[in-house]
Amino acid sequence: MTEPLLLAIDQGTTSSRAIAFDAAGNMLRSAQREFEQIYPAGGWVEHDPAEIWSSTLEVCRQVVGEDAARFAAIGITNQRETAIVWDRLTGEPIHNAIVWQDRRTSQVCAELRARNVEDGLSARTGLLLDPYFSATKIAWLFDNVDGARERAARGELAFGTVDSFLIWKLTGGRRHLTDATNASRTLLFNIHEQRWDDEMLSLFDVPESILPEVRDCADDFGTADAEWFGRPIPIRGVAGDQQAALVGQACTAPGMMKSTYGTGCFAVFNTGDKAVESTNKLLTTVGYRLDGHTTYALEGSIFVAGAAIQWLRDSLGVIGDSAESETLAASLDDNQGVYLVPAFTGLGAPHWDPHARAAVFGMTRDTGPAHLARAALESVCYQTHDLLTAMVADGTATPSALRVDGGMVANNWLLQSLADITGVTVERPDNIETTAIGAARLAGLAAGIYDSLEAASSAWRLGRRAEPSLAPATRAQRIRSWTAAVDAVGRYALAIQD
Repeated sequence: MTEPLLLAIDQGTTSSRAIAFDAAGNMLRSAQREFEQIYPAGGWVEHDPAEIWSSTLEVCRQVVGEDAARFAAIGITNQRETAIVWDRLTGEPIHNAIVWQDRRTSQVCAELRARNVEDGLSARTGLLLDPYFSATKIAWLFDNVDGARERAARGELAFGTVDSFLIWKLTGGRRHLTDATNASRTLLFNIHEQRWDDEMLSLFDVPESILPEVRDCADDFGTADAEWFGRPIPIRGVAGDQQAALVGQACTAPGMMKSTYGTGCFAVFNTGDKAVESTNKLLTTVGYRLDGHTTYALEGSIFVAGAAIQWLRDSLGVIGDSAESETLAASLDDNQGVYLVPAFTGLGAPHWDPHARAAVFGMTRDTGPAHLARAALESVCYQTHDLLTAMVADGTATPSALRVDGGMVANNWLLQSLADITGVTVERPDNIETTAIGAARLAGLAAGIYDSLEAASSAWRLGRRAEPSLAPATRAQRIRSWTAAVDAVGRYALAIQD
């Protein structure tokens, strides 16, 4: 009998990808298509939902080809928090998708914070009041699209994060579903009771009728219509991208940690069945939910990681491609006192300053492309250090190793710098496509290909390990300099608000 395959849909911030895996986790074929980033105003980021769908469908068809009969199930992983509202009858979005990076609702969050609602909100959702999450994006759409609030009240509209929108499109509008990880990023979901929270719905004035049904990460999410691939294919796994990477990195035991370096950086620490309440502005979130049992995690979100390298390439033109940053960084013996705080869209955890803006410190007349490239790469390491420090302050143990993935970690210089700055062993798997692998494993679990999550995760293999080698005194001095730069950015943000 021909071995069954799993189709992973990895719908990201800048591109849509599809990958075919066999049951052993081997990647057999893949396709990727970038799509347009829309910037209507400063700090605003949008995507065209039609292009999200068309790019996803295109890459899936390329990967499936004539072999649809071999695919046992589809797993979906997606950019989280991005908000889409569409017409239930026609399936047409009422506006562009508002992307997780978007900061247009900063003032709304500030006004709500002034009402002293954040503590209660955090207790229920595990999150903070920030434009990052979906709820204020939904409220903005209702307030700024003519008739949207009235249509929502009449039950004519549906909301979803990208996973939910793709499920709707794949199933021909028959399924309006999401999973617990994506639901936990909306500011509307009670992570302890695992349901949409009435108080949060009231706070943000969002009717429950627009929300999708929440299911486990490995579950029945309907079936992709035959018109898309020539035959129906069941959808059996869904998880937000960072939670999918947690599964893909086989971080299935409490105390294990992964960090993904793509457009942003997202560090996730498995806390088991305990929802650890952070006192250091980290997020308490759903790691995954299987058979009705919730595994929780602490998460630190960095808004700009690989995006800093894209800025050097696309906006400044100081590098020709992303790989050049490794060569330039390695050409210097040290950073020569140059630090980049990449707050292009504010600062994420543990600072959560939506008003902060990027700055370069320590430049001299000799500063050139190599210094900027090194500072951009090192900024990722310092931000990761800040997250680890906050997690330990919240009562977690320092992980024995930090498992890393994402496009940036192909850079071996960055891998060593991460180990040096954090003081933790860094491990890169032999296959860094862990987000897609996680989605495929969840789909395979629900499809009966795997007996357990542990069995599905047994294929994880180490590709490269980096051990800390920087002298403790040098490490401490560099962290002090980084902290001073972050403090300066914060003071500037306060000054220009006055």
